[in-house]
Amino acid sequence: MLHSLVSRWKGVALTLVSVVAVLWLAATGQLGLYINPDHAGFAVTMTVVGGILALASLALAPVRDDHDHDHDHDHDHGGADATGAATPRRRVAATASAIVVVAGATVALLVLPPATLTARTAIDRDVEVTAAELAVDARSLAGADPSTFDLSDWALIANQFDDPAEFAGIELELAGFVSPVPGDPDDSFYITRFKITHCAIDAQPVGVPVHLPGWRDRFAVDDWVVGTGGLVADPADQDGLALLPGTVAATEEPEQPYVY
Repeated sequence: MLHSLVSRWKGVALTLVSVVAVLWLAATGQLGLYINPDHAGFAVTMTVVGGILALASLALAPVRDDHDHDHDHDHDHGGADATGAATPRRRVAATASAIVVVAGATVALLVLPPATLTARTAIDRDVEVTAAELAVDARSLAGADPSTFDLSDWALIANQFDDPAEFAGIELELAGFVSPVPGDPDDSFYITRFKITHCAIDAQPVGVPVHLPGWRDRFAVDDWVVGTGGLVADPADQDGLALLPGTVAATEEPEQPYVY
């Protein structure tokens, strides 16, 4: 009977853990680490509805009594009795496995702190390729206030333009995490963030290259920094622009590290 109860309530427990995790992330403002905040209301609503339906289906499902399969079949034949039903040994193993799964899900979703994407992911998804693919969406400076541009906008502009004269007199202040520039790892790095359309699965790294020889002596990959300065022709890539910083200083990771 214990095996049947554990099998039945494993689904209930996993459902409850998932629902509580989503609601907790939403209540603490951390759901944006996983999905676009514009979709948070929909995600919370569907989580609650899905949780109610899942629990209702589990509550209405019949409970199978292990004893229905135990009569006259107490010996072990490769893990199952003559009728094919699980033996006590296999039921114990299945019960232990279910407990481990539920405990693991609880720790992963409710105990461990939410984690943001890192430079390793940015390297794997290639900042340069992402910027080139999104360059057609770069905002025009015509009639717009550059102070309203975020890192994503400047990353696309830096990739799309190669004449720094178009941005003369404009001082940027960009915040993001450090990721190395593959072709110039010692003299340049990207101030990087992830741009999310729907959720973290579709996150695309965007970054502005910063020309700062010897940066590794001051910063480590994944450090969050704020860089101020102007755009110049990228010394490592004459087809684009880079930030020539007046200052670069370490900073704390913001509560919302992504751009949308």
